Amino acid sequence: MLAFFIARRLLLLVPTLLGVLLITFLISHIVPGDAAQLIAGPRATPEIIQRIRQEYGLDKPLHIQFAIYLGQVLRGDLGKSIRTRRPVGADIRAFFPATFELTTTAMLLAVLLGIPLGVISAVYRDRLPDHLSRVFSVIGVSMPIFWLGLLLLFLFYIRLGILPGPGRISGDPPAHITGLYLFDSLLTGNWRALGDAALHLVLPSFTLAFAVLARITRMTRSSMLEALAQDYVRTARAKGLHERWVVVRHGLRNALIPTLTVIGLSYGELLGGAVATELIFAWPGMTHYVVGSMTSLDFPAVMGVTLVIAIIYITVNLLVDITYALVDPRIRY
Repeated sequence: MLAFFIARRLLLLVPTLLGVLLITFLISHIVPGDAAQLIAGPRATPEIIQRIRQEYGLDKPLHIQFAIYLGQVLRGDLGKSIRTRRPVGADIRAFFPATFELTTTAMLLAVLLGIPLGVISAVYRDRLPDHLSRVFSVIGVSMPIFWLGLLLLFLFYIRLGILPGPGRISGDPPAHITGLYLFDSLLTGNWRALGDAALHLVLPSFTLAFAVLARITRMTRSSMLEALAQDYVRTARAKGLHERWVVVRHGLRNALIPTLTVIGLSYGELLGGAVATELIFAWPGMTHYVVGSMTSLDFPAVMGVTLVIAIIYITVNLLVDITYALVDPRIRY
């Protein structure tokens, strides 16, 4: 049954991505402006502008442009960037690893800290650990990311000087294999680059993880309080089981389903919403590429990035749905 569920979800991936492409295409072409005029410059003649329109197919009707682009995507070609004049796939391979490394590190940090904090808050309900956790959660949800990033930079980089500042690495990067500096450093045995890249990740990853960490903590606490009030938990305690075993095995396992949902949604949100963090910490990720593409009406680049993020978002949520069955055996697909 699980295999059938996965196959069905993969089949639904096709119309979902088609809808994402269509909506992104229509929105990007409704925006006022002329991409050919931006490329040619303010002093270009009408003949040059028309030639650029023909080169990029911008002179064709919208439905023809979409059909041509869809055919290119089916062949694995995301088109040519209007702004950089390079294949969009090559641009994404150059910029995306930095964003992926940052968001994945931030997500791991949020999960590893958020779930234990939520459990502790529920176990010590209405006591000091619970009050501290709730205050932390409120601050995390309400504090803007850009303000937190500036505060961390000022404190740990400018005032104390114990952590590196903006950028992804201070010295030479490791040999390029995947574009993920931590992974490439491990593969090549470049321990200096590994330490340098890890230190550069501390501030931006914590900044990006802070709001998600607060949400995971609140959701885990709420779910744990509900689970710990169930009859099966009281029965486990009446049998004389150790409290730690009751909390982890009977409480946390049954409280993880809502938390897993938040984790899956948050990861997709981080991938597409790391703009402020990347700008503050001069992180060479997708932000600069996407913002530049949007301001220059670079339709192929915007659609290519949207497609990649949509695929990752759908894949992560599929993995979350599969994890439901592993966490709770009562769930059957």
